[in-house]
Amino acid sequence: MKEWFRHAFAVEVDAELIVDDECEAIIDKLAHEIVRRRLTTPALLALEMGRPLNYIGSQAMVFMQPIVSVLFDTKGYEAFARFMEQRKSVDYLCDRIEQAEADSIAKQNDSDTTTPTADSSGECHDED
Repeated sequence: MKEWFRHAFAVEVDAELIVDDECEAIIDKLAHEIVRRRLTTPALLALEMGRPLNYIGSQAMVFMQPIVSVLFDTKGYEAFARFMEQRKSVDYLCDRIEQAEADSIAKQNDSDTTTPTADSSGECHDED
């Protein structure tokens, strides 16, 4: 009995993160939507604060699945809930959001560096 208590609350420390193609597509879409709406900082803050509760949150998602299935397609919802059960899922999700933010900034900087060309005399003219 004493041996059982020793390992009753053991957590796999070196468990490898498993991300399938469907879940990766969902995470990329989620990360791009967060960046598009300019919610990167609040999303990262919420994920980091909720890190200790990610497994409980995933179980709450499973519990709410019957209600969600009435409103939405649950195929992606199930995949995301399975992903969030994993211990390193929050780190992966934060990394993907940060990568999407960096891509967005790089894309914006590329579009800012292109400048309009002036006419042959090198002067810009105002139209009346």
